[in-house]
Amino acid sequence: MIARVLIKPKDGILDPQGKAVERALPTLGVERVSDVRVGRMVELRYEDREELEGLCEKLLVNPLIEDYEIEELG
Repeated sequence: MIARVLIKPKDGILDPQGKAVERALPTLGVERVSDVRVGRMVELRYEDREELEGLCEKLLVNPLIEDYEIEELG
């Protein structure tokens, strides 16, 4: 199975990279965008969903400051 793990800062956690993008948008002529959050995406093959969730919680994600979502691609 192939999955994408989408990782982003939890609500209420400072996201300096997102704020930097948000401040830069008006210089590119983009005015009506707000609340920018920058995260990351990890794509991988796996066989066991439970093992994948363990991998996320132990290695890929800092559960104190990040949330994640697993998107199965088939």
